[in-house]
Amino acid sequence: MEEHSKFMQMALDEAKAAWDEDEVPVGAVLVLPDQDMVIRARNQTITLNDATAHAEILALRKAGKAIGNYRILNSVLYCTVEPCIMCMGAVIHARVAKVVYGAPDLKWGACGSLYDFSSDAGLNHHPEIVSGICEDACRTMMQDFFRHKRQGAKSG
Repeated sequence: MEEHSKFMQMALDEAKAAWDEDEVPVGAVLVLPDQDMVIRARNQTITLNDATAHAEILALRKAGKAIGNYRILNSVLYCTVEPCIMCMGAVIHARVAKVVYGAPDLKWGACGSLYDFSSDAGLNHHPEIVSGICEDACRTMMQDFFRHKRQGAKSG
């Protein structure tokens, strides 16, 4: 559990960097086997004008380039928020072994909150899911970001 918290804190640091860039504060850390490589990413959909530039997707892209393969076998993906259906599709294609997330996403989550791609019998890969790591910090960051956005919209 302590190791999960360490990597989730890195993901939270990425989420904070996203917030600082006025992006939805989601961070991801992809740990490759034996922890010999750690890939960090954050949401950049606005910055890159790319609807697919979620933190999880960007981490998978970086890892694929680094290892020269789109299959990121035996890796662990840490996300501050439960991955959406797009991101879970990519996780399954990349053969990520485990997804660890902080806060659930009741509107888009694909690890059990709305959909559960990890246990869909029709899919050929089933990553292990661990939820609730640093959940309060992850949830609070998202809530504070959107509260701040709403307050800015009211005063502007």
